[in-house]
Amino acid sequence: MTTSDDTIVTDDRVYECCVLLPFPLSQKEEQDAMKEIEGYFEEAGAKQMAKDSWGRRGLAYPIGDREEGIFVVYHYEMDPSKLKEIDQQMQISTTILRHMLIKPPKGYQITNYSKEYETWLKERKTVSEQKEEEKEEAIKRKVAEKAKRQAKKVAEEKKARPPTVPEKSAIEEDKLTEELEKLISDDEIDI
Repeated sequence: MTTSDDTIVTDDRVYECCVLLPFPLSQKEEQDAMKEIEGYFEEAGAKQMAKDSWGRRGLAYPIGDREEGIFVVYHYEMDPSKLKEIDQQMQISTTILRHMLIKPPKGYQITNYSKEYETWLKERKTVSEQKEEEKEEAIKRKVAEKAKRQAKKVAEEKKARPPTVPEKSAIEEDKLTEELEKLISDDEIDI
């Protein structure tokens, strides 16, 4: 669009670009791939507003032999006429498995989902830890109750049994051993 004084007025819009990179990539390869993607936008004169690296995630369906990928979401402010150029560059790129360029609806607020996801995981972990502790306490109570019942049952059985013959003391055993030794060592006995 041009005005009367021949200055170019651009109609920049905000676009969201979600990119799926193959997994596994080394850290250097991942950074190089991101720089390549960011380079496409810089060449088109786009201004980066946000970058949200979601990291490694499972895929809903396999792409080739890959079950996981690295997701990165970019938000750029750019001229809509450059959109097709960037889309073509991303389609040609060998480092990108899939990509999607969209124009978010009006009033859309850029959200850093990776941070929200981490927060959610922490909250979820604490909730699951509480549930786990409750389960452990319930098990401990059941074990304690069972031990009490068993102790009571054993005590009742002891009361019901007739008294047993007391075992021989160590002194009596020593005397018995001594007598056996005498018999064995007696040379007069002829067997």
